[in-house]
Amino acid sequence: MTAKKLENNSNHQVIAEEVQILTDLLDESTRHLVGDDEFAKIKGLVKIAASQDHSQLESQIAALSNQEMIVVARYFATLPLLINISEDVDLASEVNLLNNTHQDYLGKLSSTVDLVAEKENAAEILRHVNVVPVLTAHPTQVQRKTILELTDKIHNLLRRYRDVTAGTIDRDEWTNQLRRYIEIIMQTDIIREKKLKVANEIKNVMVYYPDSLIPAITKLTANYKKLAAKHGLNVEGATPITMGMWIGGDRDGNPYVSAETLRLSATIQSEVIFDYYIKAVNSLYRTISISTSYVQPTPEVAELSKLSGDNSQFRVNEPYRRAFYYIESRLVHTEKDLLGKTSKASVVKEADAEKAPAYKDAAAFKEDLEAIKRSLIQNHDRAVTSGEYDDLLEAIDVFGFHLATIDMRQDSSVNETCVAELLKSAKICGNYSDLSEEEKIQVLLNELNNDPRSLHSSSAPKSELLQKELKIYQTARKLKDTLGENVIKQHIISHTESISDMLEQAIMLKEFGLLDSEKARVQVVPLFETVEDLQNSRAIMKRYLNFDIVKRWVASKGNYQEIMLGYSDSNKDGGYLASCWSLYKAQKELTAIGEDMGIKITFMHGRGGTVGRGGGPSYEAITSQPFGSIKDRIRTTEQGEIIQNKYGNKDAAYYNLEMLVSAAVDRMVSKQVVSQDHVQDFMASMDEIVDDSNKVYRELVFDNPHFQDYFFQATPIKEVSSLNIGSRPAARKKITEFSGLRAIPWVFSWSQSRVMFPGWYGVGSAFKHFIDKDEKNLEDLQKMYQGWPFFHSLLSNVDMVLSKSNMEIAKQYADLCEDEATKTVFDIIYKEWQLTKEVILQIEGHSKLLEDNPSLESSLEYRMPYFNVLNYIQLEMIKRGRKETLSGIYESIIHITINGVASGLRNSG
Repeated sequence: MTAKKLENNSNHQVIAEEVQILTDLLDESTRHLVGDDEFAKIKGLVKIAASQDHSQLESQIAALSNQEMIVVARYFATLPLLINISEDVDLASEVNLLNNTHQDYLGKLSSTVDLVAEKENAAEILRHVNVVPVLTAHPTQVQRKTILELTDKIHNLLRRYRDVTAGTIDRDEWTNQLRRYIEIIMQTDIIREKKLKVANEIKNVMVYYPDSLIPAITKLTANYKKLAAKHGLNVEGATPITMGMWIGGDRDGNPYVSAETLRLSATIQSEVIFDYYIKAVNSLYRTISISTSYVQPTPEVAELSKLSGDNSQFRVNEPYRRAFYYIESRLVHTEKDLLGKTSKASVVKEADAEKAPAYKDAAAFKEDLEAIKRSLIQNHDRAVTSGEYDDLLEAIDVFGFHLATIDMRQDSSVNETCVAELLKSAKICGNYSDLSEEEKIQVLLNELNNDPRSLHSSSAPKSELLQKELKIYQTARKLKDTLGENVIKQHIISHTESISDMLEQAIMLKEFGLLDSEKARVQVVPLFETVEDLQNSRAIMKRYLNFDIVKRWVASKGNYQEIMLGYSDSNKDGGYLASCWSLYKAQKELTAIGEDMGIKITFMHGRGGTVGRGGGPSYEAITSQPFGSIKDRIRTTEQGEIIQNKYGNKDAAYYNLEMLVSAAVDRMVSKQVVSQDHVQDFMASMDEIVDDSNKVYRELVFDNPHFQDYFFQATPIKEVSSLNIGSRPAARKKITEFSGLRAIPWVFSWSQSRVMFPGWYGVGSAFKHFIDKDEKNLEDLQKMYQGWPFFHSLLSNVDMVLSKSNMEIAKQYADLCEDEATKTVFDIIYKEWQLTKEVILQIEGHSKLLEDNPSLESSLEYRMPYFNVLNYIQLEMIKRGRKETLSGIYESIIHITINGVASGLRNSG
């Protein structure tokens, strides 16, 4: 029996009840706010939207004044938000229920461990698995932190709805609390008035740790080890989940990331985990009140107690409390030494903290706690060390004193500019940028192998860019020396196109001892982004990994070499099919290169929320990777609104992290079901289909003279770019230059106009051409869909994205175009959309979209009318804004609609 997927099995009845309650309260709040006449207009729009009379909807909205638009937009933007909360609550409740009643579901950790336990090397597999979600600040999370906090309040109240229906909580009181928060939301600015700074982004993402990520990860890690132990497998030290961080270290295209933001990112992260540790030790101090009147501690604990500054007369017979006080004193001293401040949660006296020696590292902190644990177990108090005690010990292994590993990232062109300046100032090479690729490689290898000097030590004046970059590497070195090796482990190079790009990065790391001729404290990680770069990656990596110095660097990293794959730019460059297929083949071939050389190639997946940026369900995304491509480790970016969706509460976080771990392990140990001959046939077919798809895509996007004008006129790209949703600019050049446009606003804008173009365009024509060539080809595609996880996931994602598109609304955006020739682009897009839908259903053997995902179908049914209204409001305000300049409050209406549509779609960027 196939285990059920929780997202596809939501409790429709409960969600419908909760949504009705929330809608009634929103109606009540809105009526009080605007009066009966204005509210009647809102309800009229609801009725028209439900009847899908788009013509009447358009005319009714056009009749609204700018002032009326404000509340109407707020109402329809809030509804999808409230529906999201109800669905999230249902998922969290279902996860708890099935775990507590020992029922199975797809990706459940216990089933995964059972599967691995059958293998001869089960303990080794489980000990080395490491999945790393990397939190990023890409600008698709359009909601303010204030709104997120209010939605958390509503979430927590809805979690108690089942108690309300059972009568154990007073319904009136519960309803009043809900009403209160909904009224506040309706009168709170949804959109930020000021653009975020990097420091704001760092602090914003930290809110997910104390109440969500830390408890979820510690619980999952503890469960993982217990499940392994049931099979007699010792996996002590295993960290199936650790966290990554881009904010503060990712300076590619973001001029506001500097040495200071890198330091700030590391410092704030460290503060968060110290605060957690101090609160946890404090809790143990309050809880473990065991007295020597009944049991005697071990000499180790007696010594810790003796060193304690807790000399209260009430603690004379409580050695464990005294020991915990001493441990907290050491922690406070450690934090003061490392960060220059101490947690407000601490209860120890400043003088006691100063006397207690600081911990050398997190392992020394853990050893003190382990000493107490050994004493408790020796005295038959094993139950005392379970729960929060075990969670704390797991947290130390996972988070250390750094919390999450910060990635550094820079564009290869910046590295080349800096290296050229360094080589010139050191009188080694005066014209580095003019050299051929082979000449560059020889110069760089000579420096890395034979010259231990720092090139920047010369007295020659340095450009502002070089000074800024050097300061960042200097800061990275200091952070590693103080917070430990895990605080920064890799430096990613955007737009890696050659071996010299990677060696230039090595030169920059060498400047401050982050790499030398024997070892790498920070690994050089190439990022292959475009379809062409992905195709060239095999030759680049094969030669790079054969250099003796690189072999030593890789050996110093446990024989692992990470490669990052870019989903967004490859999609913008070649379309959905070409992107997915290039990424699949690159992984397969790069993995084979590593195996030939005895190196474990691991991948970081630069995925966004949308299908157009590598998104889609995480479990399917990982289990559809090529067999053999996951070598213990896998890292993946988590961006924008996806962070809130997945990690907004500890139950959702546990479930989504569980899915990542289970999927990675499943792909590592599962055997290929389809024969290798069939796989080769499938791959040959895909090569043919993808070539066709790429041609169709590029014919429109790059060869049609009207396409770029269409994009800039028929999507809200300019309005999206003016949103205060991130510190990073929306484009590398001007916003009106297509080549410099970032992939994120590109995808986000297509989502807003409901075309969802990057997630499907070119798919229909390519498959249709293939089917028409031979009558057996349709049957072959259907077999591929049934038997090949990659192909099944590929088509399921297209199915999902088509279900969220709306060509009738998209046509209204097309009408924003200034001339008829530009408008004709829509006709091409619409024809391909119809063909894609028809062909996808043929291959799947389905009669309608989302046939195998009734929960998403149901979800879209009751949310779709509301954010359809938002699209028409957005369209009307764009029209008005293009005719006359809208003042601040009226311009914000467009931004409110962008927020609402993003909330309704849930994976918009």
